[in-house]
Amino acid sequence: MSGSRPVAPVRARDVTRYAAETDVLVVGFGCAGAAAAFEAASAGADVLVLERAGGPGGSSALSGGELYLGGGTEVQKACGFEDSPDDMFGYLRAALGPHADEEKLRLYCDGSAAHFQWFVDRGLTFEPTLWDAPTWMPTTRDGLMWLGENAWPYNEIARPAPRGHRCATEAYGGWLVMEKLVAAAEGAGAVAHADTLATALIVDDAGRVAGVTARRHGEDLAYRARGGVVLTTGGFADNEEMLADHAPHLIAHGRVSDGLDDGGGIRMAAALGAATRRMGTVELALTALPALAVRGMLVNGHGQRFINEDVYPGLFSVAAVLTQPAPYWVIVDEEGYESVPERERWGVVPRFVSETLGELEAELGMPRGALESAVATYNTYAGRGQDPYFHKDPRWLRPLKGPFAAVDPRAGFHQGGRPGAGAGTGVAGFTLGGLRTTVDGAVLDVSGAVLPGLFAAGRAASGIHGEGYVSGTSLGDGTFFGRRAGVAAARG
Repeated sequence: MSGSRPVAPVRARDVTRYAAETDVLVVGFGCAGAAAAFEAASAGADVLVLERAGGPGGSSALSGGELYLGGGTEVQKACGFEDSPDDMFGYLRAALGPHADEEKLRLYCDGSAAHFQWFVDRGLTFEPTLWDAPTWMPTTRDGLMWLGENAWPYNEIARPAPRGHRCATEAYGGWLVMEKLVAAAEGAGAVAHADTLATALIVDDAGRVAGVTARRHGEDLAYRARGGVVLTTGGFADNEEMLADHAPHLIAHGRVSDGLDDGGGIRMAAALGAATRRMGTVELALTALPALAVRGMLVNGHGQRFINEDVYPGLFSVAAVLTQPAPYWVIVDEEGYESVPERERWGVVPRFVSETLGELEAELGMPRGALESAVATYNTYAGRGQDPYFHKDPRWLRPLKGPFAAVDPRAGFHQGGRPGAGAGTGVAGFTLGGLRTTVDGAVLDVSGAVLPGLFAAGRAASGIHGEGYVSGTSLGDGTFFGRRAGVAAARG
């Protein structure tokens, strides 16, 4: 998509007619927009939600549905884990860093258990059971999963506890999260206008954001907001021009989005002088199955290990794509491959199989002896239950023996990937940067002052992330700070 659509602010004095007036105008009906709309309506405000697609959901509905929550939720307790906001903060500060937004992160961790209850109150249910192995996405209805908290070095930074919460459905769960949140927002009184693309902010003579212009079914419209406008329009993974300017790492790869994340909300606010944060930061994900990688070795194009395979798979993906020579391979033996149930392989099969490592490294085009040396070192220590280089959990350590397989981590299942520019690379991702906001969602200008009447949350805003990412922090961060933005906008 092009980023050339005009987004210059429109003066309120030049608007002759409004299609509708409301207290709070929410732009975008994904998870952040639904949370903002629910809270604003529950606070007594009239709420109107504009959605450019034919219905609500956006990228949130297509997501895996993980919610990163902790601090002692009922599901954690039922599974026998003790957790605290401090331990949650310690892990996320390290995993989402460097340069995570610690003020927002502290609030998020302190309020996480209560935020879990908020989801329960909206109708989501969670099975009191744990998926106890590395994965992108469980194939069961288990309500809790590990997201790298028990992997080195994070298990030395904070007391490990699983915090990936999943509502009671198999595999993808984003649709169910959105089903409940949309029903809650509409039940609280919010009204939605679909097929309505916001095009620019409306600003009054005092400099306050007073609404938006939009286009619906070929007609130019204007909407007035008496209290505030909340931008929850998503990131900019689908805007090639913005990616070229800010996040070129993502250009060559697939996108985790609904195809409509064109950065429109960010651009509308920036045209008014809004500041942005972390615009160059992206999440990248190899299709590598963690269930296979953890039972073997993840190596670069030179046959070398570079990270412990039991970390959150998004972290080993970013480490590979941004720091290692391609191509990347999961090296596993027959016993390791067969130990993964077929359903959990997501149709992934080895690309190369050889009786010896010498034959395999020749097939992979690696330097002679490189893979043999790496596996020999791995096996020596794995036989002792040790991994002195990367400290993988001993329960996953076992010497590898022939025949050996090389699994292409860029092929097969991927969580939320879609066709389009960069598809076929086996890597997909999305942007993490956005508008700079306060903890209550107020958008700041480049001087640090609040832009009156303008709020943002979700991927349109810069949330808790620094340069790292963990599954569940998109839906978690988006809804948590979407709620706060909705309340603040309702107060005017």
